Amino acid sequence: MLKHESIETNSGLLIVLTLIAIGIGGLVEIVPLHYIDSTIEDVKDPQTGLEMVRPYSPLELRGRDIYIREGCYTCHSQMIRPFRDEDLRYGHYSLAAESKYDHPFQWGSKRTGPDLARVGAKYSNAWHTQHLMAPRSVVPESIMPNYPWLMTTNLDYSDVADRMIALKKVGVPYTLTKDEYAGWTDDKGQKHPGTLERFGEQVANTLDINRAEDSLLAQAKAGNYDGDPSSISEMDALVAYLQVLGTMVDFSKFDEDYFIQFR
Repeated sequence: MLKHESIETNSGLLIVLTLIAIGIGGLVEIVPLHYIDSTIEDVKDPQTGLEMVRPYSPLELRGRDIYIREGCYTCHSQMIRPFRDEDLRYGHYSLAAESKYDHPFQWGSKRTGPDLARVGAKYSNAWHTQHLMAPRSVVPESIMPNYPWLMTTNLDYSDVADRMIALKKVGVPYTLTKDEYAGWTDDKGQKHPGTLERFGEQVANTLDINRAEDSLLAQAKAGNYDGDPSSISEMDALVAYLQVLGTMVDFSKFDEDYFIQFR
């Protein structure tokens, strides 16, 4: 039987044993992937059959762009690990399905600030607006910088349709055609559901690239996220994005052990 000292003092043997350990670990993780259909959870409303996780609306999408532009991801992660302490602090652990439309995903491991995976609906729009403008006015111990310009900078949404088209090319189900919206049947008789059947009419309308600007304006007006109805600011978009994080899946509709089958 080899002793630790003999292994640690023999670089050649240490390299060989390390490679063997990595190889075994890799096989344990990779081989099962060839025997399962998907690593993404099936998250559909048990009552309606509609998919719960949807792509971002045009306004939320622009908010996400601002979130990335301002470097928010450098201090905040968006992934709750399946550990009890994280569940108690942040809520249900993150599902792979919840970030399947994120390009790039915002998981991260840096937590200078708290994880934001389930920050949506946790605070009011007014709280988020004030927190972004002057963080220490609501969280005295915060070291987060101020972002006052978000309130005074009008949101540029002139290219929101182009941004949706770009994401459509990498698989995000935004729609351009009637068939993509309503569904179609191919020459072999196979049915391809559109966004209308997958997400319902209200969501499907927001995913229609042809209505992108109208959808953005309607959501901004209805939400009035920054508290100023006279204009649509970058604050409106960013708060809209923050308020949707972690809210798409209604975990109360699933048994406690439902998602274990996908792990």
